[in-house]
Amino acid sequence: MALLALLWVALIDAAHAAAEKRVALVIGNSAYQHVTRLDNPRNDATLMAETLASLGFTLIGGRAQLDLDKPAMDIAVQSFGRQVQGADVALFYYAGHGVQVSGANYLVPVSANATREADVDFQMLDVNLVLRQMQGSGTRLNMVILDACRNNPFGGRGLRAADGGLAQMRAPEGTLISYATQPGNVAQDGSDGHSPYTKALAATIRQPGLDIFQTFNQVGLAVKRVTAGSQQPWVSSSPIDGTFYFVPPAAAAPAPQVAVAPSPEPQLPSTLRPDPDRVPITDVALLRELSDRLYEHNFDPEPLDGKNGMRAAISKFQEKLSMTPTGEATEGVLTRLRKMEDLKPWGSIVYGPEINKWGISWKHASRRAAVDDARNNCGGAKCTIELSFYGSRCGAFAISGKSWSLVQRDTLDRAKNAALDECGKSGKSCRIIDAVCADGAGK
Repeated sequence: MALLALLWVALIDAAHAAAEKRVALVIGNSAYQHVTRLDNPRNDATLMAETLASLGFTLIGGRAQLDLDKPAMDIAVQSFGRQVQGADVALFYYAGHGVQVSGANYLVPVSANATREADVDFQMLDVNLVLRQMQGSGTRLNMVILDACRNNPFGGRGLRAADGGLAQMRAPEGTLISYATQPGNVAQDGSDGHSPYTKALAATIRQPGLDIFQTFNQVGLAVKRVTAGSQQPWVSSSPIDGTFYFVPPAAAAPAPQVAVAPSPEPQLPSTLRPDPDRVPITDVALLRELSDRLYEHNFDPEPLDGKNGMRAAISKFQEKLSMTPTGEATEGVLTRLRKMEDLKPWGSIVYGPEINKWGISWKHASRRAAVDDARNNCGGAKCTIELSFYGSRCGAFAISGKSWSLVQRDTLDRAKNAALDECGKSGKSCRIIDAVCADGAGK
C-alpha cells in the first residue's frame, strides 16, 4: 500500500507540472574575452537548466545557453519573448558579469569591451528588455533571477558604474525579481564549482510544498548561513495572483481501498493500440526529445528546428534503419532512438567565416558537449558552421584565400586529403588548419 501511495503522489505532481506551461531562458557567461573571466557561471547555468527541466520547464534552445556574445543574447531573449506568449510561468535566469550604469542594470555578453558609457546600449543587454519581453504575454507569473552581482569588470574604463553590484529595480505586475545579493552589494562567484546563491536555489526549488515566497526566503537564509552573513539575497516583487509551487505539496495518501485499482477489462482486438510507427507524436516535450536524439545521432534538421528540416532528419534516420522514409514524427521512431546506444566519443570542428575564427574538440561523451567546447574555443555563437563526428571517425579543416572545407572520413589521413581536395576545387592552393579523430588520435 505504501508503494501505491508513493506512486499516487508522483502522478499528482506530474499532472500538476503538465497542467502548467512553464518556459525558461537560462544563460551562463564565463569565457569573457576582454574582461575578467568567471569560473562558475557555466556550471551554475547548466545546473539550473537541468533542475528546471526536471520540474517541467521548457528551456529556450533545449538547454542552458552558454558564453553568448551580444547578438546571440539578443536572439535568445527575442526567442524567449515569442515562446512565453500564452505560457503560465516565465523564468529568466542569468549568471555572469552584470553592471549598473546610470541606475540601469546591464548583463554583460562575453564579447563586451565597453570603454565609454555610450558603448553600453550597443554592447550589453539591458535587463528591462527582458522584462518587456514578458509583459503582455499573458503569463500568470514572471521570474527574473540574476546571479550577476559581481565586481564591475569595467572599472577604470570611464563608465559611470556603481562601485559594485546591481541597482534596485521595481518589479512589474505579476513579476518577482531575485538578486544573488542586496542591490549595490557584490556576490561571491564560489570556490566549489557553483556560486552559493545558485547552489542554494537549485536545491531549494526541488523541495515540495514551498510557495514562491517561501522558496526565495529559504534560499536567502541558506546563502546567509553559508557566507557567514556576508551575502544576503534580495527579492523585489509585485502582487502575484494565486499560489505558485516549483514542486506542489505532496498529496495525502489515498485510503487503501481507493489505491487498489480494479482489474482492467479484457481488451478487444478492435481497441488494441495501433502500430506505433503510425502514431504521431504531438506532445511538445516528446518532440523536443525526438529532435535532441536525432541531433545526438548526427541527423540534423535543416533548417534547424524547422518543420521540413525535422522531416528530412527523420527520413535519413529511417533510411539508415531500412524503414520507409516517411519523415513522420511517430512513437515508433522515438522508441527506436531510445533503444540505440549513445554514440561516443565525439569530436567537433566549428568555423565562423564572418569572424574568421575556428575551434576544435575531441573525446566528449556527447555531440552537444563537443560542439559547445569547440564553440567555446572559437568565440561563441557566431561559429555557426559545424562538423561533428564520433567513434573512430576523424575530421579535418582546410582553408585558402577563397574557400574552405570541413570533411570527415574513417582515418585522419583520408580526412585531410578529402578536405584539401574539396577546398581546392576553387582553384586556390589550400592548407590544413587542423584535424583530429573523435577519440583524440592525431592530437
